[in-house]
Amino acid sequence: IAYVYDEDGSFASRCNTSMVALGRVVPAAEQQSGRALWHLDQPDETLLKRLIEDHHKWTGSLRARFIMDHWAESLTKFVKVFPNEYKRALGERQNRAASADAPDAVQPDRAAVPSAQPSGARRTVPAK
Repeated sequence: IAYVYDEDGSFASRCNTSMVALGRVVPAAEQQSGRALWHLDQPDETLLKRLIEDHHKWTGSLRARFIMDHWAESLTKFVKVFPNEYKRALGERQNRAASADAPDAVQPDRAAVPSAQPSGARRTVPAK
């Protein structure tokens, strides 16, 4: 995932969206319902703010300081660049977790699956 500071609003016209989706970075409170698609199990705002704070701490960037000082306004200028495959993978992970947590979910019984080889059988590989 990338977060792009799109001050003039022209990023979308310059981005090849064949492999990524573009979206807003919304306040953490608004993103609570979409927890399944959190990157690093954190809301985008929390992650982005920490990245900018760290950048300012390590570089002394005046731009980072300005963004932090005007956070509410600056947040609306960020674009979230979300790779389609990563988004799909996060969704699949959430679906698996939801299935495992469902009370009526059928879990495979590994003990009931017969082994392909009889117990104690040895597999030999022919010598070359």
